[in-house]
Amino acid sequence: MTKNNEIANAPTAPSPTANASTVLYSERQWVPVWWWIPAAAFAALMGFQMGHNRSTVYFVVTFVVVGALLAWYLTYLSSTVVKVEQDADGTRWLVVGDANLPDTVVSRSLAVPKTAKQNALGRQLDPAAYLVHHAWVKELALFVLDDPEDPTPYWLISTKNPEALLRAFVPEQADAAVEPLGK
Repeated sequence: MTKNNEIANAPTAPSPTANASTVLYSERQWVPVWWWIPAAAFAALMGFQMGHNRSTVYFVVTFVVVGALLAWYLTYLSSTVVKVEQDADGTRWLVVGDANLPDTVVSRSLAVPKTAKQNALGRQLDPAAYLVHHAWVKELALFVLDDPEDPTPYWLISTKNPEALLRAFVPEQADAAVEPLGK
């Protein structure tokens, strides 16, 4: 009975609407659909190898196990979600996985087209930068930070639609930032 009284007398958490944030932009970076075809072919090949001169059970079990592992791996690779949220006080947050960045520390931003992707990820890449990159996503967004407490010079994020991401996260910089895209 004491437990119920303690729970009943416990301070209540703030309501979800009080701390609710509005999602302004969201994208999940799925692997291309055609990647599933070689995965299924590999699972079938492994099944045929294990089932060669044996019963069909070896083929089926191997195909299911290898197929499930490959499906898990491709789904894991697709787990990156890029979101822009706006909280109650108007601050916009870029959320990539477990990391988040407020718009107040971004001094400059830039859309990196697919033609400049290799340069941005090559010799010009600062090792201290925060990088979230997937090879199947063709364009990037760059956010240069002005935060004396953070040693990270910039964030470089893969995005399917850099213009929409920039307009949602840093709308005051978006017009100049999307010029390299030539749209």
